[in-house]
Amino acid sequence: MTDCIFCKIAAGEIPSDKIYEDDKVVAFRDIHPQAPVHFLVVPKEHIKSAADITPVNSDIVAHCFEVIAKLAVQKKLENGFRVINNCGENAGQTVPHIHFHVLAGKPLGETLV
Repeated sequence: MTDCIFCKIAAGEIPSDKIYEDDKVVAFRDIHPQAPVHFLVVPKEHIKSAADITPVNSDIVAHCFEVIAKLAVQKKLENGFRVINNCGENAGQTVPHIHFHVLAGKPLGETLV
């Protein structure tokens, strides 16, 4: 999608504070962090939201979680971390490209569950 900010970040057209990249995903620090550790994992393939996951593209979601697990080890998040995906406008999804927020570095509480 040509006007998608996350597609542009994944393509290197918009700068970001990347912490990981491979042929399928990019991970970068959130520009408005909500915790001491707050980064996004975004597939390079444009998928609008979790509502658009299919048997054809579900492997990319599994890969996103594999990357999250790898980054959690690298960043020494052994005390825990939270993964958030907002799906749709009413859930707070502001960029129509599936992405996963990873937050850690302080007690996050139970109020968001």
